[in-house]
Amino acid sequence: MKDVIFTWTGFWRGVRTAVPLSLGMVPFGLVVGVMAQAKGLSLFEALLMSGTVFAGASQIFALEVWTHPVPIFGAALAVFIVNLRMALMGPALGPWLDNMRGLRVWGTLALVTDHAFALSVTEIRKGYRDAAYLTGISVVLWFIWVALTGVGHVMGGVAQFPPGHPLFFGAPAAFITLLVPMWRGRTDAMPWLVAALVAIGTSQVISGNWYVVTGAISGALVGALRVRN
Repeated sequence: MKDVIFTWTGFWRGVRTAVPLSLGMVPFGLVVGVMAQAKGLSLFEALLMSGTVFAGASQIFALEVWTHPVPIFGAALAVFIVNLRMALMGPALGPWLDNMRGLRVWGTLALVTDHAFALSVTEIRKGYRDAAYLTGISVVLWFIWVALTGVGHVMGGVAQFPPGHPLFFGAPAAFITLLVPMWRGRTDAMPWLVAALVAIGTSQVISGNWYVVTGAISGALVGALRVRN
């Protein structure tokens, strides 16, 4: 993409976009905080985890395997598997990222989330040129995410939420909503269908979180083959 710019106007546009979007993060962030408290993490440790990892799905998976003593390798592997999808986001954001330098690109990359990715890819497809839009969304979501984790941790210490509580549906619900702005029509149907079927099939035959990897890779390969042909 030619003439990519990075301005405060684009940044604040991203901020305004992220504020209403953050409402969908509320149950997701609270769940992470509640789970962290239940696993014995202090408030500081929970905030530190959210501030440095900043990846809801990864944090949930890591907390699910969290025991005492902590299985460091198992938790790290779970996070690695879930975050492999981030490798597929870079090329899609390339039209903007390739024109950013220094702190702008590395700071933005450190804060990229599924939400910011989905909205930014939609803007790139429309021809929007201000890459600061991505940074604005990411910064706001980071602050809100850390705050929600803290609130969830405090809630977990006051009230105990049983398995199956509606609050815990916040995580999958947040990911489902991300599909809406990314849908481009029937051309996306085949990659999405293949990814879903492979992920479901993998979850039935392989334990762990490998269905995330197999689903993402298979869908990406089908999409790449369709573009190539």
